[in-house]
Amino acid sequence: MKPSQHKQILSAFSLMLFAAMMSVQACKAQAQTQTLSAATIKIDGSSTVFPITEAMSESFREKNPQVKFTIGIAGTGGGFKKFCKGETDISDASRPILKKEMVECAKNGIYYLELPVAFDAVTVVIHPKNKFLSKITVDELKKIWEPAAQGQIVTWNQVNPAWPKTPIKLYGPGVESGTFDYFTEAINGKAKLSRTDFTTSEDDNVIVQAVSRDVNAMGYLGYAYYSENSKQLKAAAIVAKNAKLAVLPSVKSVLDASYQPLARPLFIYVNVKADQRPEVAAFVDYYLNHAETVAKQVKYIPLSMKDYRHTMVNYKIKKTGTAFGGEAEVGVTIEELLKREPKN
Repeated sequence: MKPSQHKQILSAFSLMLFAAMMSVQACKAQAQTQTLSAATIKIDGSSTVFPITEAMSESFREKNPQVKFTIGIAGTGGGFKKFCKGETDISDASRPILKKEMVECAKNGIYYLELPVAFDAVTVVIHPKNKFLSKITVDELKKIWEPAAQGQIVTWNQVNPAWPKTPIKLYGPGVESGTFDYFTEAINGKAKLSRTDFTTSEDDNVIVQAVSRDVNAMGYLGYAYYSENSKQLKAAAIVAKNAKLAVLPSVKSVLDASYQPLARPLFIYVNVKADQRPEVAAFVDYYLNHAETVAKQVKYIPLSMKDYRHTMVNYKIKKTGTAFGGEAEVGVTIEELLKREPKN
């Protein structure tokens, strides 16, 4: 047999296996819909992932009105604090679980499934009447947001002499936010490494309102919040290191990997014990099967169908742990993550 024929047979077998799993799952899902009893699914975590999870829960409840949800926005870090104590069933996360959180989960006997559900583009936003700033380099962003900037970089011309001598007003997510962690890792080189003299909120809508009212403002938040408020905000195009072109956040620029270094995957983490409950298992199945559609509805960027299939397979075989090993990574692909042997 030729190597190409062997590869084709393996590929066909993989598709047949996936189709069979989906068929079985569809039957299970129908049965679960008929037998689910009144129950509450507890979710907390990322305000960035919240719009996807909220839309998903509302859609799920149309067929399963007996299942209730509590969904918080404590931030990715705040969500993991609750999750690793066993207080929630699912944790929304805009960055992977960190080493200290892994240790806390292990201490409390919490095992988890790490499931990527969509892409996001962390978006640097400014007031729409800002006439001088349409693009910004990673080095300029670092000059604004690094710890050394605190109390020192206070006007725009200190960042770029071509910009006016007007005050910089900064707004961003709080320290419990995964967006804060990812942005500081990507721009300053280490998660949580940042100046602290800026206005924070775990609610991205607060950042939207603040920047939209202040012509001297800059902030950063998830792409969906920018997209929903694009008439009130302007996105700054990003010039990556060693790049010449400035790139705006968009579905296309995230999928073709040209929006760097601020494109990132979004996750849900599922408590393995909670997943044994029929209502949680039914909801996670529903989430993964509808993630592409719902992600688009709430203005996020879906994964490829190949990556969604791989995620579903990992969920079905209960592949516990994290592909990251407790450290954030910038620029990693979903396909690579899903193939890794997870660490607990």
